[in-house]
Amino acid sequence: MDLNLTGKVAVVTGASKGIGLAITAALAAEGVSVAAGARSAGEELTDMASRVRVHPVAVDLTTTDGPSILVEEAVARFGGIDILVNNVGAVRPRLGGFLSVTDTDWDASLTINFLSAVRVCRAALPHLLERVPSTIVTVSSVNAFLPDPGIPDYCAAKAALSNFSKSLSKEFGPRGVRVNTVSPGPVETGLWLGDDGVAATVARATGGDATGVAEAVAAETVTGRFSTPEAVADLVLLLAGGRAGNVSGSDFVIDGGLIKTL
Repeated sequence: MDLNLTGKVAVVTGASKGIGLAITAALAAEGVSVAAGARSAGEELTDMASRVRVHPVAVDLTTTDGPSILVEEAVARFGGIDILVNNVGAVRPRLGGFLSVTDTDWDASLTINFLSAVRVCRAALPHLLERVPSTIVTVSSVNAFLPDPGIPDYCAAKAALSNFSKSLSKEFGPRGVRVNTVSPGPVETGLWLGDDGVAATVARATGGDATGVAEAVAAETVTGRFSTPEAVADLVLLLAGGRAGNVSGSDFVIDGGLIKTL
């Protein structure tokens, strides 16, 4: 299926690993030029950039000027922007509960999971408006509407992110910029399964093992497994391309059936 992406230019945040790396690879495979923003490129992204039209941009997206630096680099390199994928994010289990979460913790979580996307959108939208029809796809989370007392700051930030994206869709949809969100459940990435990921962190605190923690979470889904980064990337690409040209202001859950309600 032709997704009508060939020749487009995309900006992807958090592009050096996990979902962001998979999205970058999938876009490049469809003939998209990608400005791939991350704190550091890493081996996999650097290798990818040697083979396809991917331009790694080393930038700290938690700073106030990092997002605009990424956008400016993308425009300078490729001449404009057609697609923005807000993907950067992080979660840290709060094993001590809400009262253990400091102002510094709240600031860090809200910045990387919410304000970074706000700032990238603010920098990118003037360029997206010059190349309509254009698109923004934001990777949110099922935790935007599935509050978890173990990660209250992350849940609040993702809820804000999804709400913000809906607001953008109402303002900029009539001007030719479609805005949608993707809400994954657990995904096979370092964020969940790495040495310092959620599963390992919970296991160390409870005296269990990371594999057991991950298997217990997977058992809560209908499919019995985590999503893959590539599956999330495929959904992002569909929303970014012309085939989904009348889809805007929507959220798409990819969670293996974890959410049991309508």
